[in-house]
Amino acid sequence: MGPGGIATIIAASSLAVIAIAISYTVIRASRLIDEITTTISMINGPLKNISNAGKSIEQITKKVTKAAEDFLDENPIAMKAAAAVVTAAKLKKKSKKKSKAKE
Repeated sequence: MGPGGIATIIAASSLAVIAIAISYTVIRASRLIDEITTTISMINGPLKNISNAGKSIEQITKKVTKAAEDFLDENPIAMKAAAAVVTAAKLKKKSKKKSKAKE
C-alpha cells in the first residue's frame, strides 16, 4: 500500500468521525427540541385552565350582579334598607374618628 492509499484511509476515517459527530449533534438537538415542546405544552395547559377559570368567574359575577339588580328592582324597600345600613356604617366610622381625635 502506497502513501496515497494511507491518505485515503485517513481521509475516510476523518469523514466517518465527522459524520458521527454531526449525527450525534442532530440527535441531541432533536431531543432538546422535544423537551422544549413538552415544557411549553406543560406551561400552556395551566394557562388554558386559568383562562377558563377567569371566564367562569366573569360568568358568575354577571349572574350575581343580575340577580342583585333584579332583586333590588323588584323590592324598592330592600334598596332603601341597604342605603340606611350604608349610611349608618358611615356615621359610625365618623363618630369613631371624632372620639379618637378627642383623646
